Parts: sequence; structure tokens; C-alpha cells
Amino acid sequence: MAEHHKVLVIGSGPAGDTAALYTGRANLKPMVLAGFGKGGPPGGQLMLTSEIENFPGFPNGGIDGKELMGRMQKQAEEFGATFKMVDVERVDFSKRPFHVSTDDTEYTADVVIVSTGARSRLLGVPGEEKLISRGLHTCATCDGAFYKKKKVIVIGGGDSAMEEGNYLTHFADVALVHRREEFRASKTMLDRCFKNPKMTFKLNEQPLSYLLRPNGTVRGIHVVNTKTKIESDIEADGVFIAIGHIPNTDLFKGQLKMNEDGYIITGPWAGGPDGHPSSYTSVAGVFACGDVQDHTYRQAITAAGSGCMAAIDAERWLGEHGG
Repeated sequence: MAEHHKVLVIGSGPAGDTAALYTGRANLKPMVLAGFGKGGPPGGQLMLTSEIENFPGFPNGGIDGKELMGRMQKQAEEFGATFKMVDVERVDFSKRPFHVSTDDTEYTADVVIVSTGARSRLLGVPGEEKLISRGLHTCATCDGAFYKKKKVIVIGGGDSAMEEGNYLTHFADVALVHRREEFRASKTMLDRCFKNPKMTFKLNEQPLSYLLRPNGTVRGIHVVNTKTKIESDIEADGVFIAIGHIPNTDLFKGQLKMNEDGYIITGPWAGGPDGHPSSYTSVAGVFACGDVQDHTYRQAITAAGSGCMAAIDAERWLGEHGG
């Protein structure tokens, strides 16, 4: 027999944990399935981040990502949320109660909140995942301030790379490395970066490996020129990969409406408030929050805020539709 809950949260991280906190305080006893189909670690991308200086409430050096997520989970548990560190294998949102399956348990729920997040695209260079936050980064807004008056590399050729590079020039000198001469970025973004005196461009350079210091942190990249085939080193104090993100939405294909990049579309669907931002998805009773539906901001604090929205939307929806 399936295990039933009023509220089931798929995924954790700032969005899922905040949704669990708010629905817990509403006495809805949420169940949080913290894994979500092998899309990343329970707790989300912050579990790979050693220093967070821009989450409000933590002066004097910020807080470690794992510690922050541990605190958020503990707070949600204090208000009645239950966490299970399991991966969700499949979902069925075709009828209520909704069905969610792990490898050994079948769950049903009156309401589901999706908070499976997104993961950064990486280069595929061996060992790079272990270098994240050790001189290798995927978020300029998160980590750029650590490189004041230093030199950094940005890898990429689209709008994301231009935005990240331009932002980083507030702190550092930037070398943008791209494997081609042509860019996918818009002309407006390119013009802005070409005019920025703190940005230089290294084109036709394909990263092969990372240069490491004796302590194992990144000090640059080893590249090969795609035209001349000559290999060389590009030294820097830090490296930022900016080649986009992948939303963790494979579980929900054919179940929820998504945009062309795979992000879940939220808005005035399924009885949601017309003309107002909301966490409503295309299925009544299913809500989405955090980076799984946000391809613009992708910050811990905005994810947490959207988790609050999803919890409030879910509570109100349950009140109107029963359960």
C-alpha cells in the first residue's frame, strides 16, 4: 500500500527546505524526498559551496554551504517536516492523489512541490567536480567578490559568459576563453564586453585540464589552440565556467509544461491568480520553486523566497480543494 502525505516535496536545497518549513508550520507534516533522480546532491548546489557571503543573516565571513543547508533542514524538521535522502525514480501527475515512486516505496500526495533545482554545465574535464569552490566556480554573483584586484578566467561564448565576465570586472581583470572565434552571445552583450577595458579575449582555445597549486586549488587552465594545435597554459587566480545550466526536470517530461530549455513554467496555471507571479504549474495541485523554474536569478535567497511562495500557494490550494 502506498504511503500517503498531504504535502510531498521533491528535492531539497534552499527552495525545498523553505517550502518544508512553511508547510510544516502550517501543520501539513510535509515529506521531503531530498534526492530527485540523481540530478545532484541532496541539499542542492550549496552542498558544493564552501563559503556563502551573500545569504542574509551571516556576517563576519558568511557560512559554509553544508552548514547552511543543515540548519535549514533542522529548522524544517522542528516544525514537523520529515526528510528522506532517497532519489525519486518516477512520478504520475495524471490524477489525484499524485503518485511518486522511489526504488523501494510508493508515495501518494494531495499536493506536490517540485524543488529539484538545476546543475551547472561543466566542461567534462576529468576531476573538475572536485575542484568546485577550490578556485573553480560556476557563479560570478556568488563568488566574484573573493577575487578583488586579481585575475580570473571565464570560459564560454554565450550571453551567460558575457554577463559573468562583465560582472566580474567589478572585482578583477578577466580573460574570456572561448573555443571558437564566433560567439553565441547577443551583439549587445558582445559590444559591452569588447568595450570593457578590464576584459581580454582568448579565442580558439579549448580547455584540456586545470592547472593546480600544491594545495590542490586551481591556478589556471591548460588549453590547445583549435587552429594551430599548439598547447599552452593560461594562468589566473580563479576560473569561472559559464556555459549554462541544466534544469533537473527529466522526471517531469510529459507531466509538466516546460520551456524550450527544460525549465518548468510557473504562472497563472491551474486556477492560479491571474496576472500575478506564482508557483502554480500546468497541473493543478503541483507547484514548483527554485532553480528548476528560475533561469534568471539562480540565487540561494531567491530560491528560498520561491519556496515560501510554493508553500503558501499549496496551503491555500489545499484549503480551496480539500485534502
